[in-house]
Amino acid sequence: MSMSLSSALEGKKVAVIGVGAMGSALVNGLVQSGKVKPSQIIASDVDQQRLEKVRPLSVQTTGDNKFAVQQGDIVLLCVKPQVIDEVLADIAPVIEPKRHCVISIAAGIPIARIESRLPEGTPVVRVMPNTPAQVLAGASAIALGANATELHRQIAHEIFGAVGLTVDVPEKLMDAVTALSGSGPAYVFVFAEALADAGVNLGLPRDVALKLAAQTLLGAAKMLLETEKHPAELKDIVTSPGGTTIAALSVLERNAFRGAIIEAVVAAHQRAKDLAKG
Repeated sequence: MSMSLSSALEGKKVAVIGVGAMGSALVNGLVQSGKVKPSQIIASDVDQQRLEKVRPLSVQTTGDNKFAVQQGDIVLLCVKPQVIDEVLADIAPVIEPKRHCVISIAAGIPIARIESRLPEGTPVVRVMPNTPAQVLAGASAIALGANATELHRQIAHEIFGAVGLTVDVPEKLMDAVTALSGSGPAYVFVFAEALADAGVNLGLPRDVALKLAAQTLLGAAKMLLETEKHPAELKDIVTSPGGTTIAALSVLERNAFRGAIIEAVVAAHQRAKDLAKG
């Protein structure tokens, strides 16, 4: 057995319920990272075309959620919040609390709601990933339900660690995570588009402007993560006295750039709370 096979997932079978964008990203990440062998994954979806997309990874596929759950030890619920109750009602009869660990990525669905629809004692973990998981650069926050143990926490970290960075949060902070990293890629895309538009305005070809903007965002994020320096310190290194950067920053400050971002994230948070009440 290869050394890369990690302990918490060793010998476990993963049932992935729903292989849309996020479900297929997880299947792909798990296989690519070597965390599990393709034979350890069973993917289930009502949409045959989605199953076709993950078949090249040599994983088992089925249109029957119940069958997938019976095969699996870890049940990854990668379905839309609108259908979660229906899916839980379908699989509840075959869930074995002592064997199964249920991990949900359904946005805004509280752990208690999932627990109440499954047999008593079922370990449930809630995760909020984001779309860059599709390119193995996601950010996922993990919260444990009442019956989840340290082993279940490890399992969640290994699965979502295959598609990016993972953090632990208490469930009450999940709406904040949704507002920051869940919706965050969209804010960054708007910023990237604006940077590129500015470049085009100054005469750069659009493809060049976009590449420069995207790589600048990637590089700056990498510096933050790898140097672990405060963003203000990294900003000060770029900002020389009387130079181009300070001229630009003064315009951002005048236009309340930071304030706008903070308000935007707070608005997303409020919306997430409203949707959770739903």
